[in-house]
Amino acid sequence: MSFRDLSIARAMEFAVHEINNRTDLLPGITLGYQIHDSCGAVSMAVKVAFQFANGMEPFYNDTDSCSKSAAAAVPALVGESTSTPSISMARMLGLFGIPQVSHFATCACLSDKRQYPAFLRTVPSDHHQAAALAKMVKHFGWTWIGAVRSDSDYGNYGMASFLKAAQEEGICVEYSESYYRTQPRSKLERVANVIRRSTARVIVAFVQSGDMRLLLQELAKHPPPPLQWIGSEAWIIQSEFLTYNMCAGAIGFSVANSVIPGLREYLLDLSPAQALKSPLLTEFWESSFSCSLKGSSGGARKCDGSEDIRALQNPYTDTSQLGESNLVYKAAYAIAHAIHGVICNDTQCDKSAKFIPWQV
Repeated sequence: MSFRDLSIARAMEFAVHEINNRTDLLPGITLGYQIHDSCGAVSMAVKVAFQFANGMEPFYNDTDSCSKSAAAAVPALVGESTSTPSISMARMLGLFGIPQVSHFATCACLSDKRQYPAFLRTVPSDHHQAAALAKMVKHFGWTWIGAVRSDSDYGNYGMASFLKAAQEEGICVEYSESYYRTQPRSKLERVANVIRRSTARVIVAFVQSGDMRLLLQELAKHPPPPLQWIGSEAWIIQSEFLTYNMCAGAIGFSVANSVIPGLREYLLDLSPAQALKSPLLTEFWESSFSCSLKGSSGGARKCDGSEDIRALQNPYTDTSQLGESNLVYKAAYAIAHAIHGVICNDTQCDKSAKFIPWQV
């Protein structure tokens, strides 16, 4: 389980609770929600999107957040957090006219409204990041570089935009290599050897975090000379990469940090009884405290209530970097304002109003 991703998911949950307590936004209307984990798999993301479009029982949250009388199809969907699953979902949801608002799918290809008419996002396109990275490289006078990318929509489209911008800036690229974490190990080893043998000491990495982790682990077996890493936002903002010595001095652009009043207290206001209501929160609690909420099992002790969530130091409780969480928060508010515009006037909402997702 990714504690960071759980924290981001709960930021959307927090936004919905906040909206439901407001009197100026959707007054008298209660928003419901369902949260699902795609596990980063395209097949799971598309399956869940189909289920959302056709109606399904809640999984993440077993409360009555979504009433039994709610319409089968959801009026809008927040997600996915990466480009490739978002592309697959957007192709399908566009056919049904269901708005999809992603908080972290940055592929420039998703800006094509002919292919993805119902896709929106609260994060900028990689077209802008690629241009900025090229200008950064030129600013420091690095004109001989290497390039590595994830062999995915995110990496391939992002690197294509960067290489075009780099050429315009007069930057020469010694090599441009790609790989993906499910590809044979031999390909990863080949990419690592290209980096070790190259004369370029500056590397631009348009890489997803999982792929970057594998690359650094492979390079650490036979470390190359010191490298200057230029990173895309997918990995440069994650603190775990600071543990790799070769990443010292790595630079890149990140989503602007933000403050969400009340979010930290919401995340920490979690008891064992509340955690038991959700499989994901149960897994989080048991993983964090090495105990079992459902009694002793597999050698783990039973949680006795002495666990202190405020004493934890992990990505779930770390609210110092809320850039991505803020994008989810904005996505939820964007949908709420859109629904408000369809069924409400200045002072009240029509609870019996019928509307189709495309109107949102």
